[in-house]
Amino acid sequence: MNKEIVSTPKAPGAIGPYSQAVKTGLVVFTSGQIGLDPATSELVSQDFEAQVRQSFSNLARWRGPPVGRSPTR
Repeated sequence: MNKEIVSTPKAPGAIGPYSQAVKTGLVVFTSGQIGLDPATSELVSQDFEAQVRQSFSNLARWRGPPVGRSPTR
């Protein structure tokens, strides 16, 4: 099966030796998310709820491009 490494500048970059996401066929596997602000790469707050909300916001940045297209295109 072919795989494509994908990334988007709209979400925080990978911290470590891994990719933001890997696309195989019609499925995109994203890396784990924490509550980082994409603009600063810092935690949004020490508050757990704020971090969870930011994590989901970061994941939502992956939706939007048409099916079969990389988020950076």
